[in-house]
Amino acid sequence: MSIYYNPLDLRCKSIIGGIKQNEKFVIHVFGEESGPCQLVLQKDGLHEARLFNMHGTDDGWEQELSIAEPGLYFYYFRFSGQLAGCGRFRNLEFTDHISSYQILVYDENFRTPDWFKGGIMYQIFPDRFYSSGKVEVSPEKWLHQSWNEAPEYRMNGEGKVLNNDFFGGNIRGIIEKLDYLQSLHVSILYLNPIFRAFSNHRYDTGDFMQIDPTFGTEEEFGELVEECKKRGIRIMLDGVFNHTGDDSKYFNKYGRYNSIGAYQSKNSEYYAWYNFIEYPNKYEAWWGIDNVPAVNESCPSYIDFITGEQGVLRHWLRYDIGGYRLDVADELPDEFIVKIRNAVKSANPDAVVLGEVWEDASNKIAYSKRRKYFQGKELDSVMNYPLKDAIIQFVTSGDTTVFRQTVAMLRDNYPKLVLDLLMNILGTHDTARILTALGGIRAYNKDEMSRTKMDAETRKLAVKRLKAATVLLFTVFGVPCIYYGDEIGMEGYSDPFCRMPFAWDNMDTDILTHYRKLTKIRSTLHVFSDSEYKELYADTNCIVFERRKGKETLVVYMNLGHKKYLIKYKGKLYNLLQDGAYADKITIMPQSYAVLSNRPVNFEQNA
Repeated sequence: MSIYYNPLDLRCKSIIGGIKQNEKFVIHVFGEESGPCQLVLQKDGLHEARLFNMHGTDDGWEQELSIAEPGLYFYYFRFSGQLAGCGRFRNLEFTDHISSYQILVYDENFRTPDWFKGGIMYQIFPDRFYSSGKVEVSPEKWLHQSWNEAPEYRMNGEGKVLNNDFFGGNIRGIIEKLDYLQSLHVSILYLNPIFRAFSNHRYDTGDFMQIDPTFGTEEEFGELVEECKKRGIRIMLDGVFNHTGDDSKYFNKYGRYNSIGAYQSKNSEYYAWYNFIEYPNKYEAWWGIDNVPAVNESCPSYIDFITGEQGVLRHWLRYDIGGYRLDVADELPDEFIVKIRNAVKSANPDAVVLGEVWEDASNKIAYSKRRKYFQGKELDSVMNYPLKDAIIQFVTSGDTTVFRQTVAMLRDNYPKLVLDLLMNILGTHDTARILTALGGIRAYNKDEMSRTKMDAETRKLAVKRLKAATVLLFTVFGVPCIYYGDEIGMEGYSDPFCRMPFAWDNMDTDILTHYRKLTKIRSTLHVFSDSEYKELYADTNCIVFERRKGKETLVVYMNLGHKKYLIKYKGKLYNLLQDGAYADKITIMPQSYAVLSNRPVNFEQNA
């Protein structure tokens, strides 16, 4: 059968991606067959499907739809008994084992903040960015004597890594380095947890209402927010609401807080926050790690503590921060995320609520329940781990397939207003540093990780791959996020080696220059905020795509194969990463990439 349908082609589906509630759209299937075509549409969770006999047209079949109820829907086609669904790169495929397309229908009142779109994020692990002034830690913790030492990774006699070693990165240090962040054109500064906690990572919250004393004071935090605003930077805080620390005001296992914690008494005001199995020493904890007892997010007093008028969210939003990143969002009940969103948006409609989700967040099933992140009542967007994995696979293998399939999946499954806010990453505090990942040298235990470094040739290859990877990261839809130190070529395997102190005295200036070019391009051109992504050409090793907004056009190509290609167009395009301009045509050489624009960028003004 000569049939064509692809939901990323506006001729086939009049709206790409998710659909607004009650919004009319058209599905058009191209074909020369005279027989009938049926559209089978089924809402997630329902057994019965709706059957539409599509209307015949001169070039195929067509059906106008509008869907009143937000939710996740799946669809496929039936041609005279033959079934066809989603195939390679979202093209229609006839098969006995149907793979359905999906339509995510979101609430008609769903909006996402415009200020976030087109921006550049920078992630800081607070203890490891920069230390200024005298830093002191409490007796149960210890401070490294040298900024360039490796973090402690060895277990104690009880088989635990205490994470009680600190380097002293603090608020004052970040303030002193804001000009550096401004030179990278950063618009969003994402901070890993900053609230009082026992550990250096601070995901074991001790007091949600207090800045960790090692990090600074609340007054200094206010100063940081104001200094960032002067430079056009908004701060995003890490919201860790799935668990607390056992050494906390609320649990108080060790009695270090002036409160009656849940561990100390069943009469504690915090007792209902936790789920005890055998009181007091056996309780539900995050992934079974007993120093982070899990919180009961359906407990009314806990919900009010986080989302109420005097709650945690509103308290810090009074500083005019840009929003929150929700840690382990898939472990937070939908009902709790709804309340979080309502609290945040009622305080500041422009604040962003972004979730940590590692998979396709549009259809994710977590703990046997389909999640509703993008249906308009919960998240604005998520961290984009699928893209991260796809970029790494492309630049290490030279094969475009996974990258193209991932980009197609995201564009088809996510609402456009979510797609433009995706937090695009190559590395985070939870993954190996991108340069190490691209070097490809494996280390099988913490001891090996602590001593394994790339040799000169391996590092040269990794840097080459990194430059290609960042070109993709900065030019596709969504918002690129730089994990502190990646832009200066820091190495490191997984936690804690991906959390080394920033190497201020050992910067790879070649990599930094490359990052600064990309951030300059992104901050200068308007095309990155909300324009469509359009694939112009692709084969196994080469991809060419376009971003277009108004009179601005950006064309990106990446050829990791051994063939040459010729691009023909009308007009003049400037090569923004290398000097040069091309009129009407350009030859794509093997093992090359370029960012081309009809608008030049002046790099002389880049700090």
